[in-house]
Amino acid sequence: MLQRTSYVTDLKVTTVSYSSVIQLGDSEIINGFSRAIAVQREEEVFYSDEGSFSAYPVFNKPIPFMPIREQLVQQTSHIFPVLKVKKIDILGISASSILHIGNSQNISLESRIKHIRQLRPR
Repeated sequence: MLQRTSYVTDLKVTTVSYSSVIQLGDSEIINGFSRAIAVQREEEVFYSDEGSFSAYPVFNKPIPFMPIREQLVQQTSHIFPVLKVKKIDILGISASSILHIGNSQNISLESRIKHIRQLRPR
């Protein structure tokens, strides 16, 4: 893994929610996973049997990962192995998101949301 030091003078994050992470320092593996059902209705009605993730195919479909078939050539030079940032100001981090200051080997993030809007008949 890349060896570099990260310096941040000022970090301000207002909100972190729903399977989100603030990672300060190096990490080998980061896995983030979040799923939600968001129902918006014109009338305030709640049915006790709703909210099952298995009822919606979006939560069960496999994510297609396309393999990289081309040859990649990379050459890096870190003359000064220090990353310096004066200020980071974030309003919100949500839904399986990550603020990471440091080095990572492997990162995998997944967020699935089913939005449902139920309107009254006109």
